[in-house]
Amino acid sequence: MNKKFLVAGGDLRFVKLAEYLAEKGCFVYTLGFDSGIVLPSKIHTLKSLMSLNERADYMILPLPVSNDGLNVNMPYSGNTLPVTQLCSVLKENGVAFGGRFSDKIIKMFEDRKIETVDYSVREEFSVLNAEATAEGAVQVAMEETAFTLSGQKILIIGMGRIAKLLVHILSGFNAEVTIAARKYSDLAWAEVYGCKNIHISELKKNLGNYSIIFNTVPAVILDRENLEELDKGCLVIDLASKPGGVDFDTAASLGIRAVWLLSLPGKVAPLTAGETIGKTIFNILEERGEADD
Repeated sequence: MNKKFLVAGGDLRFVKLAEYLAEKGCFVYTLGFDSGIVLPSKIHTLKSLMSLNERADYMILPLPVSNDGLNVNMPYSGNTLPVTQLCSVLKENGVAFGGRFSDKIIKMFEDRKIETVDYSVREEFSVLNAEATAEGAVQVAMEETAFTLSGQKILIIGMGRIAKLLVHILSGFNAEVTIAARKYSDLAWAEVYGCKNIHISELKKNLGNYSIIFNTVPAVILDRENLEELDKGCLVIDLASKPGGVDFDTAASLGIRAVWLLSLPGKVAPLTAGETIGKTIFNILEERGEADD
């Protein structure tokens, strides 16, 4: 693909994404990886935007694009990069790809006639990302407990993509899985998947039965009232995006082990997660008729 990409900022997923793009024959610039990251020589590493001697066709920004609404999310750089500075790096009709753009950043790009595309809302990205999240969550569960998963009573709150993949993985460990959900359609899916199920309204009186709880719902369901019902040896793993599903301060005060695993694919499977972003962007370009330009 004879196009120039600028990968600006991000975690290890985006290091692997840059390598993936280069392996596919793309011309790749990177910016924001100056703290202990070594990239292959075929990738053109920039120290600043001033060293970019030509405009890129596409820019790929992190997930999320920014943590503060002002600067690019660059955990592997000692420098800051205001999002406003990126408006000058794209060719005419170039595209800024990113994950979870804020409305403010979208408007800033729109005012400068730059198209933004959020790769994180694509279904293929969500499915593949959920797979890495589920595998990583099970890995953490095994590391944080002193028992095998086989025969354990495990509760999953929610029945979305991540939950379904968790069921698939945990079934291989011969664990006894229960799904708690609000929608009766989700409870029906739980039954089809061979799980026990309880309506969310019945959650409190059942919480003391489980040794591991995975939450996938981004609403605080495990509040003080519910946390007080847990067995003290129970491990709670929250996989939900902000605001999460657990009152962590209360969990700590009650002696309940609770961990919040945000951006898990980038931590446990950066290679796969980076490739997922790359594949998703290539799919978008294919649909736009630009993949073979």
